[in-house]
Amino acid sequence: MDTDLEIIIKDPKIILTPANIKSYMVQTLRGLEYLHMHWILHRDLKPNNLLISGTGVLKIGDFGLAKFFGSPNRINTNQVVTRWYRCPELLFGARQYGIGVDIWAVGCILAELLLRVPFLPGESDLDQLTRIFQVLGTPNETNWPDVKSLPDYVQYKFYPPIPLRDIFTAASEDLIELANKMLALYPLHRCSCTEALKMAYFSNKPAPTVGPRLPMPASYNAASKQEEKPSLKRKILDSIDGGTVPKRLQF
Repeated sequence: MDTDLEIIIKDPKIILTPANIKSYMVQTLRGLEYLHMHWILHRDLKPNNLLISGTGVLKIGDFGLAKFFGSPNRINTNQVVTRWYRCPELLFGARQYGIGVDIWAVGCILAELLLRVPFLPGESDLDQLTRIFQVLGTPNETNWPDVKSLPDYVQYKFYPPIPLRDIFTAASEDLIELANKMLALYPLHRCSCTEALKMAYFSNKPAPTVGPRLPMPASYNAASKQEEKPSLKRKILDSIDGGTVPKRLQF
């Protein structure tokens, strides 16, 4: 693949339109939906694991932490997912979890696409939880049943939730609705990929940008132009045996 979403987000010369963001999100959710349908958790979704080709095709990469799920008695490690994209139940030490860990990460990626900086850049696990609660509110038995039963649960200072509308001021209402479903504190309140793709955000205008029209970083464009200019060595090799020497395959 030619680039990744982190490079695109960090490129100050790239303007991400609502249609661009929708295209990245729909491709991410479709890929993740396929994994979840086959009982696979990725467990390390983040922008630089979303690989993008020169034609704008997004693919999920790096399956080093991926694992089958579905058994109600399976005990897993909670030391998965890069901290900034790690959901609160993992930070509280949960060993049994499901698709919510991936959905939360996608919600953080959506927020990063909007802000162009990481949404919740915690410096430690405790700081990560603090940052989450400062935005989404401190959990309690009402908004997160059984939260106190998690292995590493600690009582946090009370923070009232901040409406996501106050953070993503330029976002459409249907996008805010999607973000709220992905970033629900209580894991069982988060949407699935299938549910997300059926939400109004993906059927309302604007339509997602088609792949070839998605922006690419300047480094990719420069490299592409360089590749278009055949070297003297290539010209000589291509002329041998009537040009039957195979050229480099492009994937």
